[in-house]
Amino acid sequence: MRLYVVVAAGGFRRYATYRVATLAGVFTNTVFGFIVAYTYIALWDERPGLGGYGLSQAVTYVWLGQALLMTCAMMGGGFEDELTERIRTGDIAVDLYRPADLQLWWLAGDLGRAAFHLLGRGIVPMVLGSFAFELALPTDPLIWPAFLLAVLLGVVVSFAIRFLVALSAFWLMDGAGVAQMAMLAGMFFSGLLLPLNVFPGVLGEVARALPWSSLLQVPADVFLGVHTGWDLVWAYAFQAGWALALLAVGRLLQSVATRRVVVQGG
Repeated sequence: MRLYVVVAAGGFRRYATYRVATLAGVFTNTVFGFIVAYTYIALWDERPGLGGYGLSQAVTYVWLGQALLMTCAMMGGGFEDELTERIRTGDIAVDLYRPADLQLWWLAGDLGRAAFHLLGRGIVPMVLGSFAFELALPTDPLIWPAFLLAVLLGVVVSFAIRFLVALSAFWLMDGAGVAQMAMLAGMFFSGLLLPLNVFPGVLGEVARALPWSSLLQVPADVFLGVHTGWDLVWAYAFQAGWALALLAVGRLLQSVATRRVVVQGG
C-alpha cells in the first residue's frame, strides 16, 4: 500500500511541475466558464426551472463543470496516452513483470493527477465565478465532504473507463479511435454540455444511468443539495457500483493481456 501512496504523490508532483500549463488551464477554464454561464443565463431566462434547477443552481453547475473538467478527465487526458503508447511499443511487458499491480499503479498515479487538478485548476475558476455570479454554495458544512467523496468516486469511474480505453490497444492497431469515441461520450454523457436532468424522456434516463454521469452530474447534484439522506447513499452506490464493475472488467482484460504477453514472450 505504501508503494501506491508514493506513486500517487509522484503523480501529484509530476503535474505540479507544469506551472505555466496550469496557469493557462486556469485562464481557459475561467473564460469558458464565463461564456457558458452567460449562455445558461439566457437559456434559463427563457425556460425558468429547466431540469429542476433555479438560475443560481444552473450557473453553479457551470462552474462545477469547469472545476471538475480536468479533475475527472471528462474529455480524457492523463495516463491513457502513455499507457497506450507503452502497449503499442511493447514496453508494457516490462510493467507486467514488475512486482506491482498494473491497474493499481496507474490508478494511484491518476488519483495524484486528479488531486492536483482539483486544487490547481478547480478552486480558482470557482472562486472567480463566485465573484461575478450568485452561486448556490452549500450552507450545510457536511455537504462539502459529501461532495469531495462524490468527486473521488467520479475520478475512480473516470480512471476505470480510460483504463479500458488504453487496454484496447492490445487488440487494435491504434487506440486513437476508441479514445476519440470515449472523449465524445465523456463530453456528452457526463453532463458537461448540458445537465443530464435537462435531457428528455428515455434519452435522459439512459444518460443518467451510464457511468459518465458519475463524473459531473452526480457530484454536482450532491453539491447542489439534490441528493440528501438515502438518495445520497443511492448516488454513492451508483458511482461505486460502476467503479467496481469497470475495474473488474479492466482487471479481467489485464489478466488476458498478461497471459498473451507471457505466451508471446515465451
